[in-house]
Amino acid sequence: MDVEEYPDCIKELPKAKIPMQGVQARIAQGVAFQIAFFEIEPIGTVPPHSHNAQYGFVIEGEMLLTIGDKTNLYKRGDSYYIPEGVVHSAEFKTFCKIMDFFAEPARYETE
Repeated sequence: MDVEEYPDCIKELPKAKIPMQGVQARIAQGVAFQIAFFEIEPIGTVPPHSHNAQYGFVIEGEMLLTIGDKTNLYKRGDSYYIPEGVVHSAEFKTFCKIMDFFAEPARYETE
């Protein structure tokens, strides 16, 4: 599958400050939420962590996502929900594009 670029309306959004090599995102900011448009290289594992509620959609690629004690493979077209405070982690073995809604206004700072 060819990697398609995000449209200009996404590429023009502010860039997120993410302290992880191989992870980039553009942020759509709301009063009480953020939507992050991620591009993630095959970086391996994102360690377990938790935060406010998160709803996501895989645009391209696939990832292993562990939510609580359940691990599933999510591929293009799949969506997932992570309730507030639930520990989760992910493994990226392929390039991924993911859109995540975060139920918090300051999940990521922007440049």
